[in-house]
Amino acid sequence: MSFQAYLDNIQTKTGKSPDDLRKLATEKGFLENGKLKPEIKAGQIVQWLKDDFQLGHGHAMAIYALFKGIKSAE
Repeated sequence: MSFQAYLDNIQTKTGKSPDDLRKLATEKGFLENGKLKPEIKAGQIVQWLKDDFQLGHGHAMAIYALFKGIKSAE
């Protein structure tokens, strides 16, 4: 599955776009100025997405990669 397919599936499941999730992550204190805070670990993001949106581990890690800047939403 391509990275974009992961993002598309996440949006279908949650109703949230990558930008929506960025805004929510900022409100939660995970991001600052659009960047993942250095002290935030992958497990924190994964747990949040599992708890609040019932995402699986792979999809949650895709969002973490997006926040970390490893992948982009294009």
